[in-house]
Amino acid sequence: MMSWKNDQDAPVVLSISNRKGGTGKSTTAVNLATEFAQRGLRVLLIDLDSQGHAGLGFGIIAERGKPTAHRIFIDPAFPLSQAICPTIIKNLSLAPADQTFEHSGASTDLNILRNQLARPEIRAQFDLIILDTPPSLDFLLINALAAATGVVIPLIPHHLAREGVRQLIRLFFKIASNTNSTLELWGFLPVMVDQHIKLHRAVLDDTKRQFGATRLLSGIRVDIHLAEAFAAQQPIQLYSPKTRGALDYQLLANELLIQFR
Repeated sequence: MMSWKNDQDAPVVLSISNRKGGTGKSTTAVNLATEFAQRGLRVLLIDLDSQGHAGLGFGIIAERGKPTAHRIFIDPAFPLSQAICPTIIKNLSLAPADQTFEHSGASTDLNILRNQLARPEIRAQFDLIILDTPPSLDFLLINALAAATGVVIPLIPHHLAREGVRQLIRLFFKIASNTNSTLELWGFLPVMVDQHIKLHRAVLDDTKRQFGATRLLSGIRVDIHLAEAFAAQQPIQLYSPKTRGALDYQLLANELLIQFR
């Protein structure tokens, strides 16, 4: 079995984040979690976006009254482990979202998630934790960055996507400077990329110039099968494992393993 833990023998925590919606965060979280689980890592996917899209990627919606990942923000003493359920993928578990979650009444403690992930039952059970975060500047996103080892920022190669990236980078440096000094930027992930489109090439070149070529991950090409897989409530590795979308997530997993083990 593959092992991927940090120096404190704690799970690696990867936050998939962008301040802008529609950038492929949930698609990336679902398929990257699946890819790592199929390689033998014990993976926990935590859905912090109340839309619940990460859960939908496996056909899982939390029933009313059942524990969810959002429960810990209402009751910080509640063990996150009680909200975890298995998925259709071996080695992959999910803490689903509460689609009725409201911010009013929730704790504003920015370390709730970090404290939960430090609990012995979580540290012992998982090698990798992936966080699917909400596309908004709120305490849920800040909790995710405060708990994370590293951040991957999906982006659509369009000029309108730049502002969401800039906003998240500002938040990233604020959290890294004041709350989580070990937080690392693991890279920008272009999604829905078509290198034949001049605008896509221009935006990617601009990202390289601004942040450095080593910060730009290889990317996920346009592939309708990725959308079809989500509609079928399956990761691409089950729905259509020989498509370029499946191949691109394999390559992304390779890239992250080489750079961040």
